[in-house]
Amino acid sequence: MKDRKQWKYRKPLLMLLAGMILSAFIAFTEQKTASREFEGLEVYVEGVSDVYFVEEKEVVSLLKNAFPELENPANMNEISIDKMEKKVEAHPLVKNAEVYKDLKGTIMVKVSQHIPMARIVRPMAADGYISTTGKILPTSPNYTSRVLILEGSRAQALLQETDLTNHENQLLELIQYIHQDPFWSAQISSLELLKNGEVNLYQQVGRQVIEFGKPDNIDLKFRKIKTFYKKILPEKGWNTYGRVNVKYKDQIICE
Repeated sequence: MKDRKQWKYRKPLLMLLAGMILSAFIAFTEQKTASREFEGLEVYVEGVSDVYFVEEKEVVSLLKNAFPELENPANMNEISIDKMEKKVEAHPLVKNAEVYKDLKGTIMVKVSQHIPMARIVRPMAADGYISTTGKILPTSPNYTSRVLILEGSRAQALLQETDLTNHENQLLELIQYIHQDPFWSAQISSLELLKNGEVNLYQQVGRQVIEFGKPDNIDLKFRKIKTFYKKILPEKGWNTYGRVNVKYKDQIICE
């Protein structure tokens, strides 16, 4: 009984002592890391299906230009990890960056990229991408992504936006629906965005223009397009119609 009482009083003291030792070890490690000389920079860019819109050498060059101390011998405490992280995340094609120091004096940079799901095409100016989260991105000099094409006068106006979630939620939902569905992402090659807010769909297989209407009731309209594929085309043939309208409720208009 006496031993149990002694353990009851000793346990908090031992836990406190262990906490103090751990805190001292962490403080010692941080001080040692801070006083250690900078040994190098390592950058890892997470590829998107082995595609790199942002290259590692591009990130290295960006950081060395912005932080000259990376080119010269310096203590780790002279280098701001937070500022480096913000600099990398300011790159328009970077979704997220994680920058940290290791115990050897190396600064590690891990980068994740935005994933393009559609390309906005302009005949007289530079194109742009739309990411899976709705961000408007510039094109990359490193790689061209084969994604859904957006054309038309209203498509060009999208490049004035920074994020489609602000004013174009319905259109973004339509693009995401196509991107996420294996069949439709393979079959729908491009969207024509009309001034009145309606959308025309163009196919990889089939010459028909699909008049989708406003980007609403998306799932219902695509089910009507599948009905056209399964029931109408086998009877009438692929070249019978040049226009298929699915924008009206409970109707498929073929002409």
